[in-house]
Amino acid sequence: MKKKYIVTLTAEERQMLQAMLSRGKAAARKLVHARILLKADASSGGPALRDDQIAEDLEVGRATVERVRKEFVEEGLDAALERRQPRRQYVRTLDGDGEAHLIALACSKAPEGRSRWTLRLLAGRMVQLEYAEQVCYQTVRRTLKKTSLSLG
Repeated sequence: MKKKYIVTLTAEERQMLQAMLSRGKAAARKLVHARILLKADASSGGPALRDDQIAEDLEVGRATVERVRKEFVEEGLDAALERRQPRRQYVRTLDGDGEAHLIALACSKAPEGRSRWTLRLLAGRMVQLEYAEQVCYQTVRRTLKKTSLSLG
């Protein structure tokens, strides 16, 4: 089967990777990825080993070798060596203003017929007062814990 992602290193890239390996002063993951790229190099003078050979030589999974090849071809040398930032984004339910309202609510008098606020009551009241569209009681718990505020 013909490889889709063929690694061809320039002389400068090869020299930089070899210098990095000879120094040995980088993260282990980065050094392994550098070794993978050097063994997968299909340019003139490169060994151009198969993925399974590289995986066996370096004691890594074949998927790792494939992933490093793909990152190098699609995104460049730095992307193949460095960890990428997570692509997912977390949207906060409560911003600073919402947290302030939650704390003020938790410090206020408990609702009629209750001796104290519960996490679920606070979450429901935050939605009822339209400080947030929806709030999970665990969000309330984390926020109160972060501020060292106790309901008891």
